[in-house]
Amino acid sequence: EVQLVESGGGSVQAGGSLKLSCQVSGFTFDDRDMGWYRQAPGSECELVSTISSDGIISYGDSVKGRFTISQDNAKNTVYLQMDVLKPEDTGVYYCAAETWASAMLKRMPTCPGSFGDWGQGTQVTVSS
Repeated sequence: EVQLVESGGGSVQAGGSLKLSCQVSGFTFDDRDMGWYRQAPGSECELVSTISSDGIISYGDSVKGRFTISQDNAKNTVYLQMDVLKPEDTGVYYCAAETWASAMLKRMPTCPGSFGDWGQGTQVTVSS
């Protein structure tokens, strides 16, 4: 059974940092590309970052230079280090697994999407 479980969300002041984790089971990172999405209240679901099975990384323009995606194959965990957080980073963050990162839509009406496998989400709140 495929499972993705996010953790690490919380409340932080602007300028602070959080590190999200997504532990997966039922597959390995050799077989799937991983992504982080987020959705703020009243906003679309936005692709934040992806990491492919061969280590190719991409970021959305709004988080470039502030967020870092990584993965630990031994722990079956993908991370999202978020630094210099802004109030507009507030939202529910989801990790997603898909065969190809190119299949992950950059924007959707809602998270989770209808493709791949998704976690349950973790709330991030950034106060000004």
